[in-house]
Amino acid sequence: MEKNYRFFKGFLSGWAFMLVISAVALGMRGKIQGSASENSEEDSVVTQEHINKLAELETMIDQYNLEETDKNTMTDYMYKGMIAGLEDPYAAYYTAEELESVQRSLEGSYKGIGVLMTQSSDTNEIKVVRCYEGSPAETAGLQEDDIVLELNGQDVSEMTLSEVVAMIQGGEEDTVTVTVKREGEQENLTFSMERTEVKIPTVNAEMLEDQIGYLQIVEFDSVTVSQFEEALSQLEKEGMEKLIVDVRDNPGGMLTSVCDILDQILPEGLMVYTEDKTGERCEYTSDEEHQFTKPLVVLVNGESASASEIFAGAIQDYGLGQIVGTTTYGKGIVQTTYSLSDGSALKLTTAKYYTPNGNDIHEKGITPDVVVELDEEVQNQTVIEKEDDNQLQKAIEILSE
Repeated sequence: MEKNYRFFKGFLSGWAFMLVISAVALGMRGKIQGSASENSEEDSVVTQEHINKLAELETMIDQYNLEETDKNTMTDYMYKGMIAGLEDPYAAYYTAEELESVQRSLEGSYKGIGVLMTQSSDTNEIKVVRCYEGSPAETAGLQEDDIVLELNGQDVSEMTLSEVVAMIQGGEEDTVTVTVKREGEQENLTFSMERTEVKIPTVNAEMLEDQIGYLQIVEFDSVTVSQFEEALSQLEKEGMEKLIVDVRDNPGGMLTSVCDILDQILPEGLMVYTEDKTGERCEYTSDEEHQFTKPLVVLVNGESASASEIFAGAIQDYGLGQIVGTTTYGKGIVQTTYSLSDGSALKLTTAKYYTPNGNDIHEKGITPDVVVELDEEVQNQTVIEKEDDNQLQKAIEILSE
């Protein structure tokens, strides 16, 4: 469940904000108005005929719809429908509140209680997947697999996961009260905790046998760079001689973060480049200050996407290490988010990215140097023990040879 939630989160936030650009509102409006004046009405999506029809629809809703309507919500969905017409799964219209939420998720830190939750599509139950180490949730006593029943005394059975998260992160009170159902307990349990600034751990590291360092990157948020540097430095202090970087199930994240991390590994040169529909090229390069020269293996799978593929592709093109696992997801396109004058935003697919050798991996993925399928008997396990992880064991075998 944790892997599925993390992948979904990455889809919404990591991929969505691979490259974030805030457009100057007046400048954008000027361009839009200029474009509209140059086009005939037949070329425009919004014509007077459409405006008249919208007015007709609104009149009929006001006259016949049983329930009260929220005009702001209707308007937002009108904008969302227009973007949905692009038939691009990565394009989106964000309200100001949605934009703030997505940006906050990319920061890798937020004010909350430090708990990762998932929601069942069958029962609608919201379950605790993980409490971050040292978080208010862990300190208070929340545990994995607790079923959340109430939040601040309010029943959550009819709420979506995003609504529950919003209540935890955006409440006016600093104290959060959570009532849960726990297997083996006769009565429901209630925990109170203080909301604090929580930093999401996106990097996990440990030393394996034979001085092989293991470094897992969960996603590429703004906090990931410093966490990566700290983890790598600690492994070096412990005498690391070889390294495994695990980006399996990593949905991606921020382009700037993965480039900053690659700059710690690659020699001087091109890391990745993008091209828009006009052919304009933007290059991201590493300097010669830092390089990783020890034996290296990168673990990938079918849910390694976007920034993870930039990472694996650069390592593969430079021949700095072997890529082990299964073919990656194949998301080789970049989204740009433009701020609108009212605080909302428009996200569009604006460019393709290419590996240093010019490989276009969109809808193709990166083929590992050593293909290893994860054993079927462990594929559905939430937590896979390292000795049962045959992909990891293959990486260790390669480094031990």
